[in-house]
Amino acid sequence: MKKSISQSVLSFILNGVSILSLLFLMISLTKYGNANSQLDKANEDRFALTYNANRFMNGSSYLTNEVRAFAATGLQEHYDNYWNEINNLKNRDLGVAAMQEIGITDEEQDMIDAMSELSNTLVPLEEEAMNHVQEGNMEEAVQYVYGEDYSASIAQINAIKEQFLADLDNRTSTEVNSLQHETEVIKMNMIAALIVVAVMQLLNMIIVRIRLLRPMIVVRDQMGEISQGNLSANFPLEANTSEIGMLVASIHETKGELKKYINDIDTILSQMADGKMDQLIEGQYRGEFLPIQTAMKQILDSLNMALSQIYRTAEQVSDESRKMTSDAQVLSSGAVKQASAVEQLSASIQELSMQVDRSSEDAEDARTSTSEATMQLEMCSEKMGALTEAMNDISRSSQQIGGIIKTIEDISFQTNILSLNAAVEAAHAGEAGKGFAVVAEEVSSLANKSSMAAKDITELIENSIRLVKEGTVLSSDTKQALVKGVSGAHKSTELVERIAESAGQQVQALHQLTAGMKQISEVVQTNATMAEKSASSAEELYTQAEELKVSVERFQLR
Repeated sequence: MKKSISQSVLSFILNGVSILSLLFLMISLTKYGNANSQLDKANEDRFALTYNANRFMNGSSYLTNEVRAFAATGLQEHYDNYWNEINNLKNRDLGVAAMQEIGITDEEQDMIDAMSELSNTLVPLEEEAMNHVQEGNMEEAVQYVYGEDYSASIAQINAIKEQFLADLDNRTSTEVNSLQHETEVIKMNMIAALIVVAVMQLLNMIIVRIRLLRPMIVVRDQMGEISQGNLSANFPLEANTSEIGMLVASIHETKGELKKYINDIDTILSQMADGKMDQLIEGQYRGEFLPIQTAMKQILDSLNMALSQIYRTAEQVSDESRKMTSDAQVLSSGAVKQASAVEQLSASIQELSMQVDRSSEDAEDARTSTSEATMQLEMCSEKMGALTEAMNDISRSSQQIGGIIKTIEDISFQTNILSLNAAVEAAHAGEAGKGFAVVAEEVSSLANKSSMAAKDITELIENSIRLVKEGTVLSSDTKQALVKGVSGAHKSTELVERIAESAGQQVQALHQLTAGMKQISEVVQTNATMAEKSASSAEELYTQAEELKVSVERFQLR
């Protein structure tokens, strides 16, 4: 296999350089930030030192100017300004303190001390000058502040001041320039690191595109051809020791193995299609193809067993179908005879069904007549019951009339007693009671007539009651006879209904029997037809069994 650097190693180198460059860039960025902070602080310190140095020197100059102005003019204003600077503003002291706080060198501190000593030598002269001004000796005061000693000290202070400012500016500017140079160097390093990262990534992109993407596209297309079943497609890549090269080698090997398996399977299946079932599958498949080899072996074994069994079964089917043909013909003949017998039996049952239908109709007519007679007897019984009830009512009315007659007799008796009493009273009255006696006599006559009429009515009513009793007894006997007749009619009706119901059930049973016989006849006819078809099918089965034996014989079995 061709030697080639590994893609992962190459990518690791390029990415490693990029990562180192990025780390260097981050460190440089941190240093750049610190250097910028230091540069800003250096500029601030330079400005603050210069400002406070000028403040210190300007404070000294201010005192000199104010004392000279006071000596020359004598104005109190200059005197107050001088002592305000000394006592309140204290610019010299504050400037020195600020510079010391920021940081100055020993040489610079020596210069400040020298200027302070010289300033201190001027203080007695300035005080003497101000005292002379206050005393009015203006000329002597001017001589003190403009004299040689005072001017010489001022000149020395100015010389030291210029040297101090020059040294301070030189030192601070050197420090600032050094920090600026450091930031520029760091900035250049950062730019160089960015350039290195960009170059590494560009190389990585180019290498990835050339050594990874292009081969991967070819591999993708090749795998697409393989997925479509095209194993003969051109694959221009060559195998090497890189990852892509090893992938290419795997694809070449896969295509070779697939072609080998496909050719092997195609050969075996072609021979199987030609009927050669006695072949053996040799060699050993790998991986997921091993179950295919096992399945093909099982298929060949199963086909050999199945075809052998089919051949044996075809022989048995041929023998049995020959027997079935003979048996089916005998069955067909018997089914035809059975169908004829069933038709005769069906005709006899139909005739018997017609006779039972007529008997059922007669029983139904008898049940109808019996029912009507029973209804008439029931109506007579009801009418006789009503007559008996009417006779009972007449008997009760006659008894009530008897009570009324008794009342009439009582009234007649009372009337006789009343007429007797009236006659007695009329007799006592004499002539005056004659008219009343006539009335009493008429009343007595009416009472006698009423009594006789009541007796006659009583005899008539007693005869009527006797006749009513006899009629009641006769109607009761008649009613009992009618009840017995109705009961007998009901029993006759029930018997006739049972006969009619039994006849109806016999009709239904015969109808069902007739339908069953029809079904039996149809089944027998169907059996006869099926027997004929079975005989035909048995013959056809025998023919097909012979053809199946011929078809199976063309296979070469183990």
